[in-house]
Amino acid sequence: MKRLLASLCVILALAPGLARAERLKDLASIAGVRQNQLIGYGLVVGLDGSGDQTTQTPFTVQSIINMLGNLGVTLPPGQSLQLKNVAAVMVTANLPAFARPGQQIDVTVSSMGNARSLKGGTLVMTPLKGADGQVYAIAQGNLVISGAGASGGGSKVTVNHLSAGRIPGGATVERAVPGGVGEGDLVLLELNDSDFGTAQRVVDAINTMAPGSARAMDGRQIQVRAPQDINQRVAFIGRLENLDVTPVQQAAKVVVNSRTGSVVMNQNVTLQNCAVAHGSLTVTVNNDPQVSQPAPLSNGQTTVTNKGSVDIKQEGGTLFNLKGGSNLADVVKALNTLGANPLELIAILQAMKASGALRAELEVI
Repeated sequence: MKRLLASLCVILALAPGLARAERLKDLASIAGVRQNQLIGYGLVVGLDGSGDQTTQTPFTVQSIINMLGNLGVTLPPGQSLQLKNVAAVMVTANLPAFARPGQQIDVTVSSMGNARSLKGGTLVMTPLKGADGQVYAIAQGNLVISGAGASGGGSKVTVNHLSAGRIPGGATVERAVPGGVGEGDLVLLELNDSDFGTAQRVVDAINTMAPGSARAMDGRQIQVRAPQDINQRVAFIGRLENLDVTPVQQAAKVVVNSRTGSVVMNQNVTLQNCAVAHGSLTVTVNNDPQVSQPAPLSNGQTTVTNKGSVDIKQEGGTLFNLKGGSNLADVVKALNTLGANPLELIAILQAMKASGALRAELEVI
């Protein structure tokens, strides 16, 4: 049971029936205020012999030739480059909302080829493009790699990851993303989780602060009338984001991960009276090598034979009567009486859901 308690991850932040007020900025976001992903292809130079093997990564050689050509260095046709200090990389970054030219953002640099390590490398000037193909930032700088590695005599030791790193403030924004906060005198709020009850409570809180300014469009989007003057609008949105709103309780849900055996429940999960019997099947395969030794002076050969055996054991499943629980603590206590491991518990929860005893939505990820 202790193993099950350790494996059963239960999130119980609040007592049943109680709710806690949250800031509106934690429940919703302003439509249009978002990050934008940027991506670029570049080269990392200055590696200590740990770069790409250029015979296996021809795109690295092509990139080097193109870069040198742009810098005025022309190589003879058919030149074969055997470099070990250069690596082809992908550079990614998130362009924050309201970013302006000259602002610096962090970038992540990841190896594309077969470079063993990017430690000590320098990213040369790399344009970062958005989904529209426009260049929004330029990245360059020294990589920060948190890992370490060493090899010798056929042995190799690696700590953390050496083929990816970051450059804090490594990109400079060159183009701002067009857009403003709302169109005309309207601002749209979008709830992180769609819920009609929470949307109505947000509308009530906003109308208490500014009567008649908010209305719910659906379970996620709320339309708010804001001042048209940009300075007054920013101050108004600042007050909106700090409003206290008590969200309604979410629907009962159980999330299970069949790959890791994790089970997570929220506080609204309940269990009805039911009887559960669960037996386990164990299959054991043994392979016992046996040596056959010939008699002396018989000119025979020593042979090795394998004697295999398969044993199947099925444990009897005891029928347990689980009492219904009105809160999460009672549900966990009832499930622990089964003494099942996490993987078996997943099968039991699915059967409970099918029988109607589990009063919650079951989601398998």
